[in-house]
Amino acid sequence: MKMRAATWVSGVLTLAVATGVSAGAVDAPRILNAAANNSEWLTHGRTYDEQRYSPLAKIDQGNVKNLGLAWYVDLDTSRGQEATPLLIDGTLYFTSAWSKAFAVDARSGKEKWRFDPQVAGDKAIDACCDVVNRGVAAWGNNVYLGTLDGRLIALDRDSGKPVWSVQTTDPTKRYTITGAPRIIRGKVIIGNGGAEMGVRGYVSAYDAATGRQLWRFYTVPGNPAEGFENDVMKKAAATWNGDWWKYGGGGTVWDSMAYDEQLDLLYIGVGNGSPWNHQIRSAGKGDNLFLSSIVALKPDTGEYVWHFQTTPAESWDYTATQHIILADLTIQGKARKVLMQAPKNGFFYVLDRQTGEFISGNNYIPVNWASGLDPLTGRPVPVEATRYEREPAMVMPSAIGGHNWFPMSFSPVTGYVYIPTQVTRSVYETDRKFEFRTRTWNTGISRSGAPANPDTVKAAEAAEQGAALLAWDPVAQREVWRVSYPRFGNGGTLSTGGKLVFQGSVDGHFNAYAADTGARLWSYDVQNVPMAGPITYELDGEQYVATMVGIGGVAMSGGMGGGKTARSKFGRVVVFKSGGSASLPSLDEATTARALPDLANAKADGDAARGKQHYDTVCAACHGAGLVSTTNVPDLRYSKAIVDATAFKAIVLDGALAAKGMVGFGAMYKPEDAEAIRAYIVSQSKLLAPAGKP
Repeated sequence: MKMRAATWVSGVLTLAVATGVSAGAVDAPRILNAAANNSEWLTHGRTYDEQRYSPLAKIDQGNVKNLGLAWYVDLDTSRGQEATPLLIDGTLYFTSAWSKAFAVDARSGKEKWRFDPQVAGDKAIDACCDVVNRGVAAWGNNVYLGTLDGRLIALDRDSGKPVWSVQTTDPTKRYTITGAPRIIRGKVIIGNGGAEMGVRGYVSAYDAATGRQLWRFYTVPGNPAEGFENDVMKKAAATWNGDWWKYGGGGTVWDSMAYDEQLDLLYIGVGNGSPWNHQIRSAGKGDNLFLSSIVALKPDTGEYVWHFQTTPAESWDYTATQHIILADLTIQGKARKVLMQAPKNGFFYVLDRQTGEFISGNNYIPVNWASGLDPLTGRPVPVEATRYEREPAMVMPSAIGGHNWFPMSFSPVTGYVYIPTQVTRSVYETDRKFEFRTRTWNTGISRSGAPANPDTVKAAEAAEQGAALLAWDPVAQREVWRVSYPRFGNGGTLSTGGKLVFQGSVDGHFNAYAADTGARLWSYDVQNVPMAGPITYELDGEQYVATMVGIGGVAMSGGMGGGKTARSKFGRVVVFKSGGSASLPSLDEATTARALPDLANAKADGDAARGKQHYDTVCAACHGAGLVSTTNVPDLRYSKAIVDATAFKAIVLDGALAAKGMVGFGAMYKPEDAEAIRAYIVSQSKLLAPAGKP
C-alpha cells in the first residue's frame, strides 16, 4: 500500500509539472486514484463509484471502543444538516443549511473561512424538505456548491471568495438546489429540485473554470407545441398523455449521481412526477419517462445512452434519486459490472451498468403497491387497488419511502450494502378538486379522511412500522442482518476496512457496528440526530471519523418525541479519533425542555375542523403531520404565537417571519382561514396541558 501511494503521489507531481497544475489542485488523476488515497475524501462518495467505503483499518472492531471526540464545531443554524464533507490537503470543506460553505482545519476544527450566499429567507417556501445542502465538489483550486435559490458558485479553496456564480434555474419558477455537484473532467454537473412545486426537471454541466453552460439534459418532455429538444424527448413524450407540461412534469435530479471512468458513463437518479397523482398529471396513461428512472449519459455531451425505470406511471412520490453505487460482483459465476440502488419504492435493484439490463431485484422492506418484479425485465407487477383511482388506498411504503436520501454504503470486504431503511405507510386519495397552487405543494392528493380500500389497509397494516439499518447481500438479494430502531429516521452509512459500519440514529447517537454481524460496538451521544453521510480520513498516522449533526427535512411522525428536544440548539460537525478527549457542552435541561404557552386566555373562534384541513394541506409538510414536529422546525403546539390572534395572522398571512423562512400565505388564505388554523392548533395544544408534556 505504501509503495502504491508513493507511486500515485509521484505520478500526480509529474503531471503537475507537465501541465502547470499545482500539486494541491484536484484534477482527474487525483480523483481517479482516490481509492488508493486514504488521507483524503475528494468527492461526494469518496470515489466516483460512490461506494462510501474506505480501506482505512486503524480503527477496527477490536479498538473502536477507544474512539473519543477529537473536536467539534457548532454551526449558526438549527435547520437540517445533510452534507458529506470533503477532506483535501488537511482541510475539511462542508456546507450547512441555507447553502453556507465552510473550511476548517481537519486536525483541530479551527475555522479558515466561511461563505454565506445570502439566500433569501422566503425561498424556504420552495424547499420541499427543508433548506438543506448536501455538500461541495472540488476541482483545481476551487470548491463548488449549489444554492437553494438555484445558483452554482465556484469558491477559491484557500480564501472562500467567489470566483464565479451562475444561475442554473429560472428564478421565476420554484426550483431549488439541495444536492452536491459532481465534477468530471472539468465539467461541474448539477441538478435541481422542486417537483412538488410544478417544475420540469433537468441536469446541466458547466465549465469549472468559467461557469459557462456546456450541456443540459431534460428528464421529462416539455410542451409539444414548442417542439422537443431532441429525439430522446420526442420518444419520451409518447409515454405521456394529457396536458402534463402545464404542471411541469417533475423528474428533478435532486441528489444521486455516479460515474464509471472506464465506460465513461454518468448515471443520474430521476425523481417523482409533478403532481404525484398519475391520473391528474398524465390522464392516468403512459409510463411517463424518465420519471423514477436511472439514466446513463455521456458526461462530455449529456447524450442519452440508456435508462431503467423503477416505477412506471409513478403515483406515490417514489423517486429514484436515492444513492447509486457501482461495483464489480460475481453473479452466477460471471463477473458483472453492476449498478445498485434501493429507491423509495422498496425494491433493491442490480443492473448491468454498461447496458442498463436488469439483473435482479427484490423488496428490501415490505411493500403492497406491487406484488413483485418481472424476473426478465424488472418491471413491477402492480396492485391496481393501490393506485387510488376510484377510492382511497393505504400504500406501503409512504412518500417517505423505504429508503430516502440518506446515503448507503458498500463494503468489498463483506460484499454487503448497508441501507438505512424505514417501513412506513400512508393513505392516498385523488384530489377531485385539484387546482394548481403557487404557494404550496401540488401533489394531486386529497386528505378528506375517507376510508381506504380494506384490502390495501390489511396488506399495509400487516407490517410493523419503524426504521432499521440493513446489511443487504446484493448477489443473493436478501437481508443478512438488521439493527432495528423504534422510531423513524436513521442516518447515512460509511463502511471501512476495519470491518465497521458507522451510522447515526434518531436517538441522537453516532454508532459503529460490526460490518459482518451488526453488533453495536461503540456509540456516542452527539446531542442531535446525525443524518448525513459520515466520512473517514487519515492525518499524521491517525484515522479520523467525521459527520454532520442536525435533523431536518419533512417532519415525520414518531421521531425523538418526549417533552424535551434532547438535542443541541444548533447543528454541528463532530470528529472522532482513538483517544480523543474533547467533550460536548452539557445540555441544560431547563433550556431543552419545551414549555406549553399560557392558553388561559387563548380564545380561538375559528372552525378547528376546517383549520385542520388547511394545516394538512399547507403546514404539515414542514411542521409535521398531526402537529407533531420531530425536526428543528417548530412544533406549533408550543408556539407562543398561537395565543395572540393578531400575531398569528401577521405570521401566517403577512409573512412577519419571512426572513427566517416562514413566508406569508395571504395570497392563498383569508383572515378567517388563519383563525381556523389557529383554532385547530390551540385545540391540540390544550390536549397536552393536563399532563404538561406531549
